[in-house]
Amino acid sequence: MGEKEKNKNKMRYEKIIMNISLIGSILFMLSEGFMAYYTKSHSLLIDCIFDVTDLIMIGPFMVLVPLLYKPVTEKRPYGFSQVESLFVVIKYSVLLVITVQLVWDNMYTIFHGGRHVDGGSIAFFELAVCLGCLIIYLLMHYFSKKYASLTIQAEIYIWKLDVISSFGVAVAFFIQIIVNKTKFAWIARYIDPVVAIVMACFLLIEPVKMIFLNLKNLVLFAPEQDIMDNIRIAAEKHMDKVYCDIEFLDVIQTGRKTWVEIYFKSHNDIINTKILLQLRNEIREELRKEFDQVYVELIPSLPD
Repeated sequence: MGEKEKNKNKMRYEKIIMNISLIGSILFMLSEGFMAYYTKSHSLLIDCIFDVTDLIMIGPFMVLVPLLYKPVTEKRPYGFSQVESLFVVIKYSVLLVITVQLVWDNMYTIFHGGRHVDGGSIAFFELAVCLGCLIIYLLMHYFSKKYASLTIQAEIYIWKLDVISSFGVAVAFFIQIIVNKTKFAWIARYIDPVVAIVMACFLLIEPVKMIFLNLKNLVLFAPEQDIMDNIRIAAEKHMDKVYCDIEFLDVIQTGRKTWVEIYFKSHNDIINTKILLQLRNEIREELRKEFDQVYVELIPSLPD
């Protein structure tokens, strides 16, 4: 299968996965929005806001997907990959700001007597949401075996969090039902804001991590040391066969694309272009096992 055909298949699977996420987000956003309004629960409100933000971001990304497969040009040396990184930064920054605001609101609620909600309705609703999120997650996970970009991985991670968080919320409100029948019934008023804060803090980890990672991609910083080491090991394995040493390794990651420039020196100062072409192709195929769209260039290190 040629490179063009592979990219078509990747784009097809990516669209399938994003469409599943889009449909799921719409359904859960509407149901959670209604229940958040009906029960006045901030735990449900946080879930709803996450779905709304995700939904707003999925739309533009669906337009962006075909552009990510366009070849690089002199005008756009990195293609549209940096747009993907910028897209992820914006998405998670919005989530971060909203989540911090909700944490503040719920802390205020705790210090002012808590909030009474219908724990039974929320508990059973969250169990239904958990089951629905699990179905969406399994569908996306199945199709991601064919292809999974960074954006797809982020979407799958969010649905995985939705499964865990909705189950956790259901358990918390089932506990509230039990507590209401004891002498500690006064605690029930604090369960919703506490659950909302715990959910928010748990969900904050991924946005912060993804913002820093994609900011590094935007300013074209070198990737983490373990990635550099893996690339060096893969390249050295093939370059040793033709008696070449790596002088310098330049790696740039932005979005789903990885550029690898290998400055090398030959032991006998003789460079055969045919061998060089074969060597580059071997290294590229080796790196494709780990990286999505990878570009490899071999550059002889010339004396000053």
